[in-house]
Amino acid sequence: MTDSISPKQFRDAEGVEDWRVLGDGACAFFRTGSFAESARLVQAISRLPNVEDDPPDVDIRHDGVTVRLITYTDDYYGMSRRDVEVARQISAAARDLGLSADPAAVQSLTLIPGATHRAEVMPFWRALLGYEPRRDNPDEDLVDPHSRLPGFWFEEMDEPRPDGGGAIHMAVWVPYEQAKPRIEAVLAAGGRMVRDKFAPAWWTLADAAGNEADIATTMSHE
Repeated sequence: MTDSISPKQFRDAEGVEDWRVLGDGACAFFRTGSFAESARLVQAISRLPNVEDDPPDVDIRHDGVTVRLITYTDDYYGMSRRDVEVARQISAAARDLGLSADPAAVQSLTLIPGATHRAEVMPFWRALLGYEPRRDNPDEDLVDPHSRLPGFWFEEMDEPRPDGGGAIHMAVWVPYEQAKPRIEAVLAAGGRMVRDKFAPAWWTLADAAGNEADIATTMSHE
């Protein structure tokens, strides 16, 4: 699509300082003092020009509002120039209400089952969760049709694990400036570094039982 931009182009745009690009779009968290104050921000967002053309995902809580922007079409899942403009408008609406963003409070999850043949396991997860194939990449990704729960990306394994079992882990997407503190906290809590050769895209850590998780950023997705 001609309107598409990279995560770096989004980050470099003027007026998007409140936002951080994670694995599933640009996210911002605006702190509030009450549920009513959160609702007023959502009402302001609903009145933005043309917002119904591609509504943002909004999560409203008593202490703040999380907003996610992503352009999702039959052949694209990522950032667009329209997302930049909408991000600016939402930030302006928050400022008008005296609200500020907390970029350190945003994160998202992707769950990653591993299999030697993706096609053999994806129907199981689709039926179990009520998910649907992601339109731009239906052979590898499943998503919640209501955008409530984490997406699934199916990793093609070269060979099964020695015990014959599959493998599943998660990617925790954080703003790049939060990656190092998050990793340090995980290590201090008893975790260990498994792989860091893909940094700054992701670092793989494990708990004492060997369960793995990635701390992921979009820094390499230029």
